[in-house]
Amino acid sequence: MAEELQSLEDLGEALGGVATEETTPAIVYEKKIDAQGRAYATGKRKDAIARVWIKPGTGKITINKKDFGTYFGRPVLRMIVRQPIVAADRDGQFDIVATVSGGGLSGQAGAIRHGISKALTHYEPGLRGVLKKGGFLTRDSRVVERKKYGRAKARKSFQFSKR
Repeated sequence: MAEELQSLEDLGEALGGVATEETTPAIVYEKKIDAQGRAYATGKRKDAIARVWIKPGTGKITINKKDFGTYFGRPVLRMIVRQPIVAADRDGQFDIVATVSGGGLSGQAGAIRHGISKALTHYEPGLRGVLKKGGFLTRDSRVVERKKYGRAKARKSFQFSKR
């Protein structure tokens, strides 16, 4: 056992030192851009799925071929969609085109936010730390629980009658 350990240490020194946390290289993420100069990502929340493309531009956001302001009437939803852009300090630098389906407006806004965050990291890998710290790269996996047989809803029971 001691002979094996000694030989492993010798092998590590021969290869250029023993690998520790300080000497292990950090993961380097590379840029993922298509032929048109766009970055693509899929964002999800609840039952909503958003396909998002970003490219350098003036800051125009188009969702399902509609203007961003007309698609999301409520200011809270517009703020949710713009959160990753503001956090990355890239406001007005990218044109965003998104197609979203499924779920309600709140779920769709969250899905677009998730997609924009992922697309920004594909376009500029250096932004990953800022977006991850803000929690924008984490998929909100909460979905509606399915209805079970013998129950009124997912968990609610039918009314009990003793007689």
